[in-house]
Amino acid sequence: MLNNSPLRSLTTIAMLAMGVVMTGCEKLPRGPYLQNPTTDSIVVKWRTDGEVIGQVAYGLSENNLSEVTSGGDATENHEILIDGLQADTTYYYQVQSGDSTGEIHSFTTPHEAGDATPFRVWLIGDSGTADENAAAVRDAFYEFNGGPQTDLWLMLGDNAYTFGTDSEYQKAMFDMYPETLSTTPLYSTIGNHEVMTTGGQPYFDIFTLPVDGEAGGIPSGTEAYYSFDYGNVHFICLDSEKASRAVNGAMYTWLETDLQANTQDWTVVFFHQPPYSKGSHDSDAGIEFHIRDMRENFTPIFDQYGVDFVFSGHSHSYERSYPVVGHTGKSNTFEESMKVDSGDGREDGDGAYEKMYSQVQDSGVIYTVAGSSGKISNGSLDHPVHYISLKELGSVVLDFDGDRVDAQFISPGQAVNDYYTVQKF
Repeated sequence: MLNNSPLRSLTTIAMLAMGVVMTGCEKLPRGPYLQNPTTDSIVVKWRTDGEVIGQVAYGLSENNLSEVTSGGDATENHEILIDGLQADTTYYYQVQSGDSTGEIHSFTTPHEAGDATPFRVWLIGDSGTADENAAAVRDAFYEFNGGPQTDLWLMLGDNAYTFGTDSEYQKAMFDMYPETLSTTPLYSTIGNHEVMTTGGQPYFDIFTLPVDGEAGGIPSGTEAYYSFDYGNVHFICLDSEKASRAVNGAMYTWLETDLQANTQDWTVVFFHQPPYSKGSHDSDAGIEFHIRDMRENFTPIFDQYGVDFVFSGHSHSYERSYPVVGHTGKSNTFEESMKVDSGDGREDGDGAYEKMYSQVQDSGVIYTVAGSSGKISNGSLDHPVHYISLKELGSVVLDFDGDRVDAQFISPGQAVNDYYTVQKF
């Protein structure tokens, strides 16, 4: 964000040359925020106070936003696709709404699929409290990360309490994370609180997610579940709330097709309701049929196709498993033989978890419940699948670097309360 007078003068001259009248840099009621990035495109969204024609000026230099893409009709909710971009390239952009302009921000396009260049992912779950807890988790990450911008950002559902309304999203997401929203592409999965308002319509209006395979993976035809590639990682979002969770249902069938086609080095799956938890939601409880379905019906296919990581929220705690395989029942049916590695995964402890590229099936999945980015709640926190269970606020950071992944759980006070490494060879 740059506001010095030489830059403003250069930008003004450029805008006047394009026939745009400017009244100064104005704060938008929402956004801008970044959606649906591919190696050659990105979607920029924002909201204005009234219906105006919006456009985005962008370029490779903050002093030369020479390219302009217009949104067409006047509207309050703007959504503009910028295409013709280059992979792994930083662009500067400015949204323009009628006769006003926003601040200058930047984004970086993803690496090409298969590119093993290092990148960082930030994951938050159940962050939608819009209070000091969410702010503390946010600030802890910013301090750890050295700023609000990272490569990729995942939300694990219940992003806006209590009903997932548009106004709740304004407070819990847009007012809470404006610096990260304007610089880091965001993906999300839907939570049980989102579906309380018209089946999740505000959620689907806010997010623009890949349905046609445009970011990698097999087209799903729905924003409820989808996949995308970033570098050498394949990400899969599932819907634990409204979609059929039946074996051979539409989501399951799509997932199997997508996993069969996946050739990336790493596979990350995320959805809201965790297969294994003894936090505020007990995965053994009879009323937790969403959790039961995800555990009984979907964990076997994760084992079969060598998924590396599964992230969920819902329980307001942090729980991280050993690499496990073959567990579909209640916690009392878990056996030691289901642990592929019974260590802590720490290089300064029992050693990093190791996986072989040549062994895909039953190579061990690490399950993480990361639902404490806005609140913590009581629970026994003693599921035998998990190596560690904590009643602590925090968020997860994943650092991918070729054949290595480092994971850390970051709590307020810049405390690293869990960490582990997975090494492939």
